[in-house]
Amino acid sequence: MPEVNKLRFLERVGSRGSMADVPEGAPQHCPGTESSDAGKSSACQGCPNQLICASGAAAGPDPAIEEIKEKMSSVKHKILVLSGKGGVGKSTFSAHLAHGLAEEEGKQIALLDVDICGPSIPKIMGLEGEPVHQSGSGWSPVYVEDNLAVMSVGFLLGSPDDAVIWRGPKKNGMIKQFLRDVDWGEVDYLIVDTPPGTSDEHLSVVQYLSAAHIDGAVIITTPQEVSLQDVRKEINFCRKVKLPIIGVVENMSGFICPKCKNESQIFPPTTGGAEKMCSDFGIPLLGRVPLDPNIGRSCDTGKSFFTEIPDSPATLSYRAIIQSMYPFIVGFSFFILDVMC
Repeated sequence: MPEVNKLRFLERVGSRGSMADVPEGAPQHCPGTESSDAGKSSACQGCPNQLICASGAAAGPDPAIEEIKEKMSSVKHKILVLSGKGGVGKSTFSAHLAHGLAEEEGKQIALLDVDICGPSIPKIMGLEGEPVHQSGSGWSPVYVEDNLAVMSVGFLLGSPDDAVIWRGPKKNGMIKQFLRDVDWGEVDYLIVDTPPGTSDEHLSVVQYLSAAHIDGAVIITTPQEVSLQDVRKEINFCRKVKLPIIGVVENMSGFICPKCKNESQIFPPTTGGAEKMCSDFGIPLLGRVPLDPNIGRSCDTGKSFFTEIPDSPATLSYRAIIQSMYPFIVGFSFFILDVMC
């Protein structure tokens, strides 16, 4: 299969808006039919479709929604990993959730990184520098194991240090391509890692998967109030867009000294932590993961923390959280998405 030309592809998406909503033969720098500038931009001058776009007639329901529904028909369970706050460990949790689920014999796992501007999944999964190939059935994801596939914009960058400097419509176009054009095959669990916040990427994922059915979201927080105040916004976002919440994970919840085994609160839960917040909102607290320097080390080296430090208190916490999620998986369709760490 041919390798995707990274520079050419990114230039195409980056300069022409969402690729799927730019008509064939459109002028260079066309903003796309879904843009608020459709028919009004200076690039629209002289285009035969200018009046149609300006009237809004071209901005009907996105046909990609039905195309994505068809593509996702081979994915049994879909879950979003969210947090209103950055730096709380969403990508780390998404990666370990994928590793943990992949340990179940006979299960096929997919991990999709939709953090367009800060893709850390290739690094965490030990896949930096891996190419993406294209076939007649779409893009082929990169495999960690035979049953664990990964896709990220990080695979399309010439260097891990390259910046993706895009406005919302271009990021949304990339997410649409990931959902519609990646050939995942038969998948039991799709985990989508998302960026922090409640904006373009999150709305795009929910919209594009609306017909395919998202099973729920796992929300990540840390114990201190500065994190919780943004996570409350994320909970309200989920409720406004009618996205079920599977539960909350409190990350970096205490530090257990490897020598004396005493526990210290590095991030004190001054307002009651995730437990109090979950009680106030009436949502499950799935568990707490303590701080462990080995987690950061395993992410930097691209190795599974589960296999590197199998007896760590953090490993045991991760496994307990995955077990606590199974009743939701059995009772509902379950899809895992991690947007951005």
